[in-house]
Amino acid sequence: MDGFAAIDFGFAREVLQRGIAALYVIAFVSTLNQFPALLGEQGLLPVPRLIAWARSSKRASEMLRPTLFRRVAYTDRRLRALCVAGMVVGAALVAGLPQLGPPWVPAVCFLALWLGYMSIVSVGQTFYGFGWEMLLLEAGFLAAFLGSRTQPPTTVVIVLFWWLVFRLEFGAGMIKIRGGREWRDLTALTFHHETQPMPGPLSRRAHLLPRWFHRGEVLGNHFAQLVVPWFLFAPLAGLWVPGPVPAIVGAVAASIVIATQLWLVATGNFAWLNWATIVLAFAGIGLPLGHAGGAGVPAYWIGVTAAVFVLYVVLSWWPARNLVAHRQLMNASFNRWQLANAYGAFGTVTRVRIEYVIEGTTDDDPDAAAWTEYVFKGKPGPVTRTPAQFAPYHLRLDWLMWFLPLGRALDDWFRMLLLRLLEADAPTLRLLAADPFDGRQPRWVRVVAYRYRFATRAQRRDGAGVWVRDQRRMLVQPVSLSALS
Repeated sequence: MDGFAAIDFGFAREVLQRGIAALYVIAFVSTLNQFPALLGEQGLLPVPRLIAWARSSKRASEMLRPTLFRRVAYTDRRLRALCVAGMVVGAALVAGLPQLGPPWVPAVCFLALWLGYMSIVSVGQTFYGFGWEMLLLEAGFLAAFLGSRTQPPTTVVIVLFWWLVFRLEFGAGMIKIRGGREWRDLTALTFHHETQPMPGPLSRRAHLLPRWFHRGEVLGNHFAQLVVPWFLFAPLAGLWVPGPVPAIVGAVAASIVIATQLWLVATGNFAWLNWATIVLAFAGIGLPLGHAGGAGVPAYWIGVTAAVFVLYVVLSWWPARNLVAHRQLMNASFNRWQLANAYGAFGTVTRVRIEYVIEGTTDDDPDAAAWTEYVFKGKPGPVTRTPAQFAPYHLRLDWLMWFLPLGRALDDWFRMLLLRLLEADAPTLRLLAADPFDGRQPRWVRVVAYRYRFATRAQRRDGAGVWVRDQRRMLVQPVSLSALS
């Protein structure tokens, strides 16, 4: 592609490789801190039980995605060793050390991260059922073929990153247009800042902005996700249009994606979804001067990246068809290796925030007891507490607590969570902000449903907290350890 001769994507590669590697480090740290309590040998949804089920029949085995734990028996110690290894390899890539060698060296490192983290996601069940998990996996796979500093990145791999950002952004835009009416009548962000899964420090301020501003936010979102992604491919016009204009258009499109994602970073906590999008969007920023074509790229590497491109052309049939489908799938994978996925988020926006608050007591009589609330690290709890910023770190339990009121029944993991709290299980309690009983076992726990709303400016002046809440119903009556065991 001689039209790329005047465009240098070396800077884009630096951001992609180091940024994606940094996100892998965060993902492995998050797993190291939370996986044993959530999914470990004594977790809420134990992995050994899942593996045993997968081995029970051929059909069950086929449903389990590739994982090292199919061959090597799962233990919490092995899980921790995998996380530490992933953190070390990721840190080396962030520092740029493997990139100093031939292109196959960073490739091996990124493929190791991809396979290692896939082994975790494949057994992570509902706690790893988020779109940004498959996004990180796909990004890690593509990053393996960006090469090293000894030669420029091959054009076809940069194009695959554009295609990934396109599917991510345009897919999310189409999900919204086809989803709730609130995206079409421009009212979605009137509610979103208050009802999003895990608000951040500035979410209340964003929520209290004028309605005309929220309508502008929705229009800006539609423009950024439905129009702008097409222009990421503008540098391809360099094949026919000489000069820096194609590269500039692509860079402007990427910059718009980055700017809109930074607004989402400032107003919410979406794990590494927004940061991953920001990093990936840098693939569109090429400098109008630089390397000449593919000079210096080893022939074997051109062959490898060409094969990856052909593979993606084949795999992309399904996500491309999904983008134009009437029943568009959101965050869907069409193959076992989670490559060329379909993405999208928030096709509908919740208008009312219902929170399930878990309370415990050491008193014998639940009817006359003094109840103490279990406070989570990120989800709303005490009305006086300002939401904290945790992203790109992912608080998995807090996120799933938000989904509970949207379902019809309490999930098995939630019932197990109540059991672990009654046992005063230390690993489980470390997932929370604090242990209200200092290691003692509560006699009873219960679950109360509240409606939460951000306090208005007038309510704050009158002494209200950050939130205003009112009790809706008793979701789970007081229950003891003997009743759940």
